[in-house]
Amino acid sequence: MTSTWSRKLIASAAAAVATIVVGYLGVMFVTFIGYQFAGTIFAQASPYFFESTIITFFLVLILGIIGLYRYRLLALIGGAALAIIGALLGLIVQVATSGQPIDSTVLGSIFATLISLNLVFVVIMALSTAFIGYLVYHLVLRTQSTVLDEDRRIALVRMPASNLAEGIVTHLDRTPIDSELADKQWDAYVAAFDTAGWETTEVTWAEQLADSVFIEDAVVVFGDVAVVTRPGADSRRAETVAAETAARDLGLSIQRIDGEGTLEGGDVLQVGTTVYVGRSGRTNAEGVRQLRGILAPLGFDVVAVPVAKALHLKSTVTALPDGTVLVHPDLIDDASFFGRHLVVPEREGVAVVTLSDDTVLISAAAPQTAALLEDRGYAVVQVDISEFEKLEGCVTCLSVRIG
Repeated sequence: MTSTWSRKLIASAAAAVATIVVGYLGVMFVTFIGYQFAGTIFAQASPYFFESTIITFFLVLILGIIGLYRYRLLALIGGAALAIIGALLGLIVQVATSGQPIDSTVLGSIFATLISLNLVFVVIMALSTAFIGYLVYHLVLRTQSTVLDEDRRIALVRMPASNLAEGIVTHLDRTPIDSELADKQWDAYVAAFDTAGWETTEVTWAEQLADSVFIEDAVVVFGDVAVVTRPGADSRRAETVAAETAARDLGLSIQRIDGEGTLEGGDVLQVGTTVYVGRSGRTNAEGVRQLRGILAPLGFDVVAVPVAKALHLKSTVTALPDGTVLVHPDLIDDASFFGRHLVVPEREGVAVVTLSDDTVLISAAAPQTAALLEDRGYAVVQVDISEFEKLEGCVTCLSVRIG
């Protein structure tokens, strides 16, 4: 989390500097033209705008860290608002430091500048924020993007919602959820990534989005491309907003499933350059078609797989680091479809998360499968996620792995 904020700080600082420098020069240039190219105007205008510029810089810096540059329109509107505040406060500081009392008449005169000389300041600073600051912010994020650093691995995670127990259940009978235990299990799950050398980044908490802890369904990552999904369950579509923001903040290139297409990340399994996509109750044919269109230029082959016995494809199969697909006979009718595969003794054992080339994460509910994988030379990390399994979740659902 700290690393994400530090990247935002660096990007925001660079954007704020660029915004203010270009904006200030723009204000000086327009003022110069407005006063018929009189060279003496610089000596008058510079002190007039100095305090306003400094205050606007700090406002833009702070708001940049918390999301000013998320969208260009937001940067434009926010930049205008911050420039107005900066202009007013700048003049108030000038008046206060001159010893003149600040009364209603003085304040009226200060506010009147917003439709005269300071109007230029506000307009140019707003444009500079939207077009210069926005560009620099995202350029810096991309430049320092950790996903391009092969030595760093990031796991996006999302804290369980307060109403986790209200999560959707489709193929299982609903059973009571112990929310306190779920929180502890989630903490242990995240700790497993930390111990394995992964950097965990929390997506903004969604207190009332019951299924939001299953962050994998909201965004799927392929290298430096993040595909923001369109969940098949209407109640889950709001989950993608914060997931997209987190992916964008990491410098990932954003693609989306839209229109009539539906796709959930739990239905997407990458094995080498082949991407199996579950044709489930949550992912439709149009979603598969759109994903194929996104991934084909990246060199991936998309293969649709019918899913009828579980919520998502990755509730029925996942793959080991060497590409071997794990299957269970109760969940898959024809395992030969996946080529090289390994039959595991427990249903919960089909879901594994790759932590490294020789280490996998697996549910504590599959001890026999863990022993089987250890016998094949893998180090196995077991985590108890019983409360999430009651909601048809598995170890893959609770994170998005990048790197």
